[in-house]
Amino acid sequence: MAETRTETTTRTSRLADQPADRTVGGGGEPAGGFGAELRRSRQAAGLSLRRLAGRVGYDHSYLSQVERGQRPGSADLARRCDRELGTADRLATAFASSPARSRAKPAPAPRPGGAPDLMQATWEWVAGSLAGLVEPVPFPDRRTIPPARLLPELLSELRRVDPSASGSEPHAAELCALIAETLTDLGRATETQRWWRAARSLAAASGAGRLEGLMLVREAISGLVEQRPPAALLELTAAALTLADPARPELLLRAHAVQAELLVAMGRPAAAHLSLQAALRAGSALPSATTDEHAPSDALAVEGRACVALGYWDAGCLFLQRALTLCPAGWLAEQAGLQMSIAECLALSGDGAAALAQAMRSLVELPDEWHTASLYAAAERVLSTVRTQEPQLTAVWSLHALLERRAYQGRSVGVSSSPGGGWG
Repeated sequence: MAETRTETTTRTSRLADQPADRTVGGGGEPAGGFGAELRRSRQAAGLSLRRLAGRVGYDHSYLSQVERGQRPGSADLARRCDRELGTADRLATAFASSPARSRAKPAPAPRPGGAPDLMQATWEWVAGSLAGLVEPVPFPDRRTIPPARLLPELLSELRRVDPSASGSEPHAAELCALIAETLTDLGRATETQRWWRAARSLAAASGAGRLEGLMLVREAISGLVEQRPPAALLELTAAALTLADPARPELLLRAHAVQAELLVAMGRPAAAHLSLQAALRAGSALPSATTDEHAPSDALAVEGRACVALGYWDAGCLFLQRALTLCPAGWLAEQAGLQMSIAECLALSGDGAAALAQAMRSLVELPDEWHTASLYAAAERVLSTVRTQEPQLTAVWSLHALLERRAYQGRSVGVSSSPGGGWG
C-alpha cells in the first residue's frame, strides 16, 4: 500500500453501473411528458442541470437522462423538483400521468377486512410478473432516506416497473436487492432470502454476468450482518468471482474483501491474506478520480474493513478515516458505520477507552431513525473486545446500556409517498 494509494484514492465503487442510454419504452418520451416538463420548468427557473441536481439530491447525469426521456424518473424526484422550482404539483402530476406508469399492471386487491399488506402484495406481483423474464438503474437518493421510510418507497418503485418493457429486469433486480438490504437494516433478516433469490434470478435473466456477480456479493455482505453460516456466504463470493470482469475491478474488490473476512471467521488466515492481497490489487486498479458512477468513500471502506478483520489495524484505520473524510454529508448511516468500524479498529488494537468513546458517540449522535442492525452488530463486537481486554472500564456498562435499546427493532414502516398509496 504505497503512500500514493491513500493520497489519490478519490474513487468510488457503486454497486451498479448505469446502463447504456435507451429511451423509455423504446421510443423516447412524448413532448409533453414528465422529462420535457421538467426541462421547461428548470429552464424557466434559470437553473443549470447540475445546480438543480445538487439542490434536489440527485445525480446530474440521471436528471439529464430523465429530461431526455431515457429514464422514467420517480415520484420522489417530481416532488423535490416541484418544491425547488416552485411549480406547485405540476411535475408530480406529469409524472403520475406518464406512459411508463400507465403500462404497469394493477396491484392485487387488498385483503378482505383489512389494510393491504404492501410487502406481501409487492412480492406476489414480482413473482407473477417478473419471474419469466443490462445493468441496473440505481434507486436515487437511497442513502439519504432512513430505512423505515425507504422500504415502502422501494416497494412502490418496484410496483412501477413495467415487465413488458425492454431492459426492465436490471432495474427490478436492483430494487429487489435494495429491499433485501433495507430489511436487514431493520433487523428483519428472516424476510430477506426470497428477495435475494429474485434479485439473482432477474440479474441472471438479463444476461449481464457482472450484474449477477454484484447481487451475489451484496447478498454475502448482508449475510455477514445476518450471521448466516460463513461457508454458505463463501460460496456466494466464489460464484461472484467467476462472473467478474478483470477490466471492471469493483466486483473483484468487493468479492475478495468479503471473502477475506469470511475466511478469517472460518479459521483460514493464510487463505484470507491471499484474498486481502487480491482485494487491494483490485482496489489499486480503480479510477483515481470521482466519476458519476462511483461514490468516493465506498471502495476505501471495503478495503479498510478487510484490513481490520485481518489484523492490519493501522492500515485499516487509514482507509476508514479517508473514507469518512470523503463520505457525503447526507449519508448519515454510512458515516456512523465508518465511525463504528474505526471504533472496532481501536478496540482490537488495545485502545479500549477510545474505542468505547467512539462507539457511544456514533450511537448517541445518530438519530434513532438511522440506527441499523449492522451498526449494532459492529458495536457489539466493540463491546465484546473491550470487555475481554479491559473489563474494568466503566464505559463498558454505558455502551452495554445503549445497545440494549435496539432502536432499529419494532420500528413502524412509513407509508409510501407515491401517488395512489404506492400501489402503482
